[in-house]
Amino acid sequence: MKVSIKQQQLSSGLGIVSRAVSPRSTLPVLGNVLLASDEGRLRLSATNLELGITAWIDATIEMEGSTTVPARTFSDLISTLPGDNVQLTLDEKKQSLNIKSGGSVTDIKVIDADEFPPMPVPDLAEGIQMNVAEFKEIIHQVAFSASTDDARPVLQGVLITVDDSTITLAATDGFRISVRTSSLLSGSSRTLKAIVPARALNELARIAPDGGQIVTMIIQPERGQVLFHLKDAELVSQLIEGNFPDYKVIIPKSFKTSTTLSTSAFLKACRQTEIIARDSNNVVRLNIPGGGEKPVQVELTAQSEETGSGISRIEAAVDGQGLVIAFNVVYLREVLDVIKSPSVALETNANNTPGMIRPIGDDDFKYVIMPMHLG
Repeated sequence: MKVSIKQQQLSSGLGIVSRAVSPRSTLPVLGNVLLASDEGRLRLSATNLELGITAWIDATIEMEGSTTVPARTFSDLISTLPGDNVQLTLDEKKQSLNIKSGGSVTDIKVIDADEFPPMPVPDLAEGIQMNVAEFKEIIHQVAFSASTDDARPVLQGVLITVDDSTITLAATDGFRISVRTSSLLSGSSRTLKAIVPARALNELARIAPDGGQIVTMIIQPERGQVLFHLKDAELVSQLIEGNFPDYKVIIPKSFKTSTTLSTSAFLKACRQTEIIARDSNNVVRLNIPGGGEKPVQVELTAQSEETGSGISRIEAAVDGQGLVIAFNVVYLREVLDVIKSPSVALETNANNTPGMIRPIGDDDFKYVIMPMHLG
């Protein structure tokens, strides 16, 4: 293998795939990145057997071939090279990769490409398609609600449901639920359901470009895999086995109080009260006055025996009964961070039943949050 490539492109490609490298493994090859010539481009792949990422970058292929190189050593070296062009030459007899750039010449020991786990080759005809920018937004609005607790693996995933030309993503950690529905560019003739690790979706959002590209998703339940194909990258992930909670039964059907607030003002108030609340289990009390024709002041109160107390007031329009209810302020802040609409509705029934936050003018996103004990 002999390849000439731009240093910046190679460094960028390594940045895309490196998050799939296994930091600790009994298989040394899983700590490596696969380099392979592929139809006039250089293909980079990394996998930890649960998550795999591939990136294609433009290169001048002088001699076809493939090998695997230690990911950290190679990435650190490429990021510091002085020249614009990098030449990679594989010495198969010595099993080393020669890297030349400017006045720098380095030889790194490699492992044969045959030892690298095979990456799946997708049949794109089986996939469903979405706009990349929209799918990234959906991931940002849902994946943060997934659990980080290893004790309940099924909650570490996001339930993806495809029904005809509609896709729904849902995630919950047992204290909150994010649900987002959207339309597909190309749908499926059968209903598909899969639990995809939230980490895999977050990685997809990280590597996906911001432009008007298309992402193709191929769910393969029989293989226990899902694959996302982009123009210059692919991500494959193992699915999570198990039964996802029936979140629909938890979402309230009606509410006694609807409070409309400015998204930015609500977010600012949450950030201010969180400074005090973080020393008292993140509890923040919302005092919502009864509704009327005039705007009212909603009070957010945080109190800590160690730190002190704080109150933030924001103007709101309330339709319905007044109440005092407590929430985890982190859960409020995190959802307000991913809502783009200028106003949100906080809908409640009682201080011991779930509340719901939704963007005004957007019925495709719902966020259910469990209340905390007032004490």
